[in-house]
Amino acid sequence: MKLSNFNFDLPKELLAEYPSENRDEARLMVVHRKTGEIEHKLFKDVIDYFDDGDVFVLNNTKVFPARLYGNKEKTKAKIEVFLLRELSAEQRLWDVLVDPARKIRIGNKLYFGKNAELVAEVIDNTTSRGRTLRFLYDGTYEEFRQHLTELGQTPLPKYISRPVEPEDEERYQTIYAKYEGAVAAPTAGLHFSKHLMKRLEIKGITFAEVTLHVGLGTFNPVEVEDLSKHKMDSEEIHIPESQTKIINTAKENKKRVCAVGTTVMRVLESSVSSDGFVNPFDGWTNKFIFPPYDFSVANAMITNFHTPKSTLLMMVSAFAGHDLIMRAYKEAVEQKYKFYSYGDAMLIL
Repeated sequence: MKLSNFNFDLPKELLAEYPSENRDEARLMVVHRKTGEIEHKLFKDVIDYFDDGDVFVLNNTKVFPARLYGNKEKTKAKIEVFLLRELSAEQRLWDVLVDPARKIRIGNKLYFGKNAELVAEVIDNTTSRGRTLRFLYDGTYEEFRQHLTELGQTPLPKYISRPVEPEDEERYQTIYAKYEGAVAAPTAGLHFSKHLMKRLEIKGITFAEVTLHVGLGTFNPVEVEDLSKHKMDSEEIHIPESQTKIINTAKENKKRVCAVGTTVMRVLESSVSSDGFVNPFDGWTNKFIFPPYDFSVANAMITNFHTPKSTLLMMVSAFAGHDLIMRAYKEAVEQKYKFYSYGDAMLIL
């Protein structure tokens, strides 16, 4: 498979600027791998495709307000800083992206907040837009993180052209988010409401939780035609032993194991043993899944609609089959499904 195999025409108006009014009432396309059948439903209808003993595997990462706006010393030039990863809690070191990058050099100080509640010094260059910042803060770590939370904005994807609104803080977060560390939401999970999860529980469906702290690398463009030469950025993952038992029991009993999102699929495939069962794991993954690929754990998947030539589309194509997915995407465009982070959902069985 080559990069050009994953191109398609996506009208700009199908990129979702806002989420659906109710989480579980987004549209749902159901794709059947064995028959090639495609159905059109609402997300809350997902319950009709699962039974007692089936498992949904969720990514419980929590998005933190990673986008900061500040000023450069002396010139007062406005600077956007996107927090990527905390390198050292003790030293207040962060790996960040800056914009405009050409104005930010080692030794510069950046000021955040009306009264410069936070000050950071640029101590290293990492990439063309990447920098390492040391925040100069004498208070406790808890106070420092509180300032970051108060000054930061919900990091909506750049394709969303409107300003961040107050409701985005709640809607760009799954209802089961627990562990802060993501700079982008695991968007397939945004469609689950408390009411729907309760209905699924009553039906006997179990939830297992894993963690993958989503980084911006997931959305990096693929710039090589030969997919085997593309390198994914590493992302931190955790899968506790208690949760592996839930997943492995369902697999042993030949029940459905549904990966809720591409991030969950990466966790499962990064922690699977040679016998096809999931192992506990704490570490990092840079796994890149594209066709052809044999999946070991999940036999169902929920995902959003992805953009052309994206690694996310490639993974979905590996799971459902390239031709079927491209046919489904053509139908999604014709039926005006909404794409990307705040868009509609697909269930692949």
